[in-house]
Amino acid sequence: MLTTAILVAGGHGSRLHPFTHYTQKTLLPLYNRPVIDFALGTIRRAGIQNITIVSNQFIGQIAQHIGSGMDGEKIHYVLEEEPLGVAAALNLARPYNQDCRVLVYFSDNITTLELSDEVSRFAAAESNPGCVLLAREEQNPQAFGVAVVNESGEVIDIVEKPQNPPSNLAIGGIYLFDENFWDYLDSAVLEHGQKVSISDVTRQYVQIGKARLLSVGEETWVDCGTPDSLLMASQMVKDGKLNPHPHR
Repeated sequence: MLTTAILVAGGHGSRLHPFTHYTQKTLLPLYNRPVIDFALGTIRRAGIQNITIVSNQFIGQIAQHIGSGMDGEKIHYVLEEEPLGVAAALNLARPYNQDCRVLVYFSDNITTLELSDEVSRFAAAESNPGCVLLAREEQNPQAFGVAVVNESGEVIDIVEKPQNPPSNLAIGGIYLFDENFWDYLDSAVLEHGQKVSISDVTRQYVQIGKARLLSVGEETWVDCGTPDSLLMASQMVKDGKLNPHPHR
């Protein structure tokens, strides 16, 4: 089954003011390339050619940078007129991403982990492969969705931004979802309203035993949402550790 990608590049980027008064945070530089190039590189190296980009008033700047995409790609640009939360942003991309499997990628997450094997496995699965959650060991996971795992290391719950984390396994902003994703998103909105978090969706997969953790392990995952993390990621780019290219 076809696997598409939704690249969510919205929000105010308040932790990166004043720069985000003038541009979207994914257009800020990581050494010599904008952040979004590294997110797109990961998506493209996974073999995904149908990509929807959701962004705010700066979406014109993003479109000017990326253009119509590479040969064989379909890139859809969707304007998020005001930040109404995760569900509203994802629903804007819905017309281009129904009846398929979808990689949901929150754009300030940069990783050295390659997703091509996971995407191939997802595409080849005959029915409902569930969801895959990127996870990493995080010293202070309170700012993330945090995995609750059993003695076998299987995920049994997800807790969103807990004050007392049940583990140090933070869930990253990159997810693979099967064709049931939109149904689960709808039911999460019914229960929680527009304050719904992505963990309210992933938890539904967990409850039926259809969620799998993909540990970053020795690979890297950086949330480029602060000046410090931008600086760290920029140094990684300079050192040749992050790849913005469509091929390995």
